Amino acid sequence: MGVDAPLFMGRDDGAMHGEFGDIAYDMPRQPRIRQHSWETLWMIVTLPAAIRRLRPDVLFVAGSTYTIVAVAMTLLLGRRCPPIVVKVSNDLARRDLNPISRLFWRAWLRVQAHAAHHWVVMDEAMVPELPPVMARRSHVVHDPAICATQLLPERDAREEGPRRFVAVGRLAAQKHFALMLRAFARVVQPGETLTIFGDGVERGALEALAASLGIADCVHFAGHVADAPARLPAFDVLLMSSRYEGVPAVVIEALAAGLAVVSTDCGAGLRSLLGEGRFGTIVPQNETLLADAIRAAPVAAPDRSALLASLRRFTIERSAQDYLTLFVAAAAAAARTRARSTGLEQEVPA
Repeated sequence: MGVDAPLFMGRDDGAMHGEFGDIAYDMPRQPRIRQHSWETLWMIVTLPAAIRRLRPDVLFVAGSTYTIVAVAMTLLLGRRCPPIVVKVSNDLARRDLNPISRLFWRAWLRVQAHAAHHWVVMDEAMVPELPPVMARRSHVVHDPAICATQLLPERDAREEGPRRFVAVGRLAAQKHFALMLRAFARVVQPGETLTIFGDGVERGALEALAASLGIADCVHFAGHVADAPARLPAFDVLLMSSRYEGVPAVVIEALAAGLAVVSTDCGAGLRSLLGEGRFGTIVPQNETLLADAIRAAPVAAPDRSALLASLRRFTIERSAQDYLTLFVAAAAAAARTRARSTGLEQEVPA
């Protein structure tokens, strides 16, 4: 789109290191001590220098995990901080938390709300969950998870045989794969398989759990793969057991690929994406109910014409333009504010 958008990364030694070799990025000098466990702090320490050097018109924070970086930049740079746009990538209601933890979580959200000029939510259904200040500064830009070319009218006919289940995600507490394995073990039929794409700190424990449940032979931990979306058409049903999510891209990808979806209720974005159950099965965080949904999972996707109409809002082609419009408006508003504060009113783009 002809826009200069430098990418700042705290480190580049993750599993995706070799997948985006053609993308230039800015990275600070790395500390002698491996900073995997404190990368956010290292980013806070080093990002101000990058901002002073690159002089960006807008600072885009691409996920909820890094909102603390937005708060820190606001405090450290003050008026020298460029306007900040933050994408809300996870469910903010966090009904998975206990009442005390949720009270502190809501207080932290109110602090975050003042750190950014603009908050991007990936679906309209997420707006009511925002704190008041955040809601007033919110913009809906749908999650750009697929290309328009992925919206094929029909999926190729499925070959007869046992159902093939698939799950995609980090093997971390948020994804609650242990719940999925326990539910799957209760209802798996002869010949059925579950393939899990993704890696993480819980892999060893999950492999041990699968063995203890007697399903090690039919559950395949495939690890991280670069092309998980391209592999989805080889399966019938996507399973998701997350405790909380925003608008999960893997569900969009699975629906576009023609899979049926069974998911736990992990947020307003997921419920909206699945049409409140029209495009997939949604169950509470309950092992028995999830097992029942897996047992009844169809191998056929929902009505394709209605589904495609819903999925078009999640295409890169549409969302990229929406993001660019927002960034241009944020930069123009900041320029007008600077002009007023210095007494140098001047014409700036509207």
